[in-house]
Amino acid sequence: MKIPRPDGLRFITSSLFFICFLYDLASITELRFDSLLEFGRCALANINMPSAQLYNSSNTLHSSPNITSLALNSSSNDEIRVLFGILTLPGQYQRRHFLRLIYGTQTPVGAKVDVKFVMCNLTKEDQEVLVALEIMRYDDIIILDCEENMNKGKTCTYFSSLPEMFNNTNGVYPPYHYVMKADDDAYFRLQNLVDSLKPLPREDLYYGYVIPCSSMEPFGHYMSGMGYLISWDIVEWIRESDIPRNHLEGPEDKTFGDWIKNGHRAKNRFNAKWSMYNFPEPPTKRTHELWPHTIAVHLLKNQEKWIRTLKYFNVTDNLKPSKLYHIP
Repeated sequence: MKIPRPDGLRFITSSLFFICFLYDLASITELRFDSLLEFGRCALANINMPSAQLYNSSNTLHSSPNITSLALNSSSNDEIRVLFGILTLPGQYQRRHFLRLIYGTQTPVGAKVDVKFVMCNLTKEDQEVLVALEIMRYDDIIILDCEENMNKGKTCTYFSSLPEMFNNTNGVYPPYHYVMKADDDAYFRLQNLVDSLKPLPREDLYYGYVIPCSSMEPFGHYMSGMGYLISWDIVEWIRESDIPRNHLEGPEDKTFGDWIKNGHRAKNRFNAKWSMYNFPEPPTKRTHELWPHTIAVHLLKNQEKWIRTLKYFNVTDNLKPSKLYHIP
């Protein structure tokens, strides 16, 4: 039997050590690469997340949407009930029919969202006929006992009228967990709205886009009139308190914020910026590019802007094929 020379043994031993070294180096490099990759993913995820945040009166900040701990603050795990009130004028028949298409084709999961059109007293003969026909057909109109206005108390009349209309109906209390006041030139994506509400408290809540535009802190300021939402207990407070009735005139969103501040209400506030924003054009401090995390787009003042927005969000994707039509 031929015995290997010492040089050969040293070469074999050195080769084995070198191979082991290369294996360890590769493992360390792979670990570092995976860590860097994971870090990059987290960084990108944070960049793409909405800036929406929940604050309470103790100045505690809870980031959204990962605020699962706040789910315990909800009164129960039952389906969320939302009254979605769109302020409109009696004569805006075509706008209401258009918005019925927009909201009637949305079916949010995990919530019952009742969309209602809110107007003051009818003053013309055609309104008495046509609005009555709308009610008979759609049952989605609320007529308040007030003269039509924007900044002279309509919002107060809207909220303060709701308890008498809805309390003690169907044996459910509260009849709605939340009430929205929305403009008729805003497009709300109801599923995203519902998803943002699920972890939030159902009492003493004030939700919307914080004004001024540069601020992310909702205390001391107010929510934009494009659309803001409050919990039912604040709706009942508006009905009972003298604070709103003694301060009716002025920009309705700012006036509402004054009521909340002077009444020491809304210890829970949800800032939905930048999931709510104005249409991208013309660019201002309130505009934002359309993006998937959107809850609301405001200032859709013409059909072109509506169509661009609806196309971006692929609202007709669920159109079923049929022999009755052919749409590209």
